[in-house]
Amino acid sequence: MKYQVDKQDRYVIFTLEEANLNSVIAPLLKSEFVFLRNEGVRNLIFDLKDVDYIDSSGLSSILTANRLWKDYGCFVLTNINSDGVKKLIEISKLDTILTIIPTLDESIEYVFMEDIERDLNDEEE
Repeated sequence: MKYQVDKQDRYVIFTLEEANLNSVIAPLLKSEFVFLRNEGVRNLIFDLKDVDYIDSSGLSSILTANRLWKDYGCFVLTNINSDGVKKLIEISKLDTILTIIPTLDESIEYVFMEDIERDLNDEEE
């Protein structure tokens, strides 16, 4: 599995450099997500710019990441360029569950806003 990890202070960008997110890639991807979460990564941006195809195993790995970050920080999908991938996410109704932001820059801004809001809420409690 080819990928790139860009670690910043408030977030990590995980870019999958594969055209297919399928049953071959999905278990490896899940392991990477678990590793990042256990490492203490609070916000993960999953960049799908190179992904043209996702099967049910691939969707499962994305849902695993969403579950891992649900009550911890935030998990964002970005750069979904493939119409087939967009349609699959819509047909499976995952667009109502997942946070999907069109561009990487917007995703980074979203993560910063979520982080600021979380910090403010923590201060109030």
